[in-house]
Formats: sequence, C-alpha cells, structure tokens
Amino acid sequence: MLYSIIITSFIDIIIKYLSLSEKNILKLKNEDNKYEKRNKILNLLTTKLIIFFILLYIFLILFWYYLSCFCAVYKNTQIHLIKDTLISFGLSLLYPFILNLIPGIFRIPSLIKPNRGFIYKISKIIQLI
Repeated sequence: MLYSIIITSFIDIIIKYLSLSEKNILKLKNEDNKYEKRNKILNLLTTKLIIFFILLYIFLILFWYYLSCFCAVYKNTQIHLIKDTLISFGLSLLYPFILNLIPGIFRIPSLIKPNRGFIYKISKIIQLI
C-alpha cells in the first residue's frame, strides 16, 4: 500500500503540472501585446498538453494491459476486482467533496459575524490541505 501511495502521488504531481495551466493562461492574458512572450507561453501550453495526452494514453494502455493479465491469471478474482474498483471510485468522488466542505463550515460563521477573523484564517489554512 505504501508503494501504491508513493507512485500515485508522483503520477498525480506530474498530471497536475501538465494539466493545470491557469498560471500560464493568466500570464498570457496579462501580457502587453509582446508577440515573443505570448508566442513562448502558447508554445509552452501546447507542449504541456501534448505531453499530457501522450502520458495519458500510455498510462491507459499500461493499466489496461496490467488488468488484462491479472484477470487472465486470477480468473476467480474478477468479481472482487470489480467491487473493489467501484468502492475505490466512489471514495475518490466522496473524498474531495468532504475536503472542500470542511473549510466552508469554518468560513460561514466567520462571514456572518465579522469579528471572527481567526476562524476565517483557520479555514484558509485548512483549504491549503
């Protein structure tokens, strides 16, 4: 499980770097008609997206191959694999919802009564998690 967490975190960091490009888009939006800088930012965005899709398809093919081999070798575990996959998928959908709900719970009382600035700061810290 530890190896799985480490590998997943590493892949997640790479995917987030390649797919999240708000900073680059904001730079592009705020540039003052400097053709060279805009062109450089657009090339960077294009390169990031191309690498993202190439890695996405490589991972998809590798995962498909791994699951095909696993199910071919262990034929009696296919139902358990499907159940575990659905449970994992459901938890992965529920986990961000709960994590994003916690800062909101702290933030609402601090916005209702303005003298609760400390609670608002706590919600900003929790949001970073």
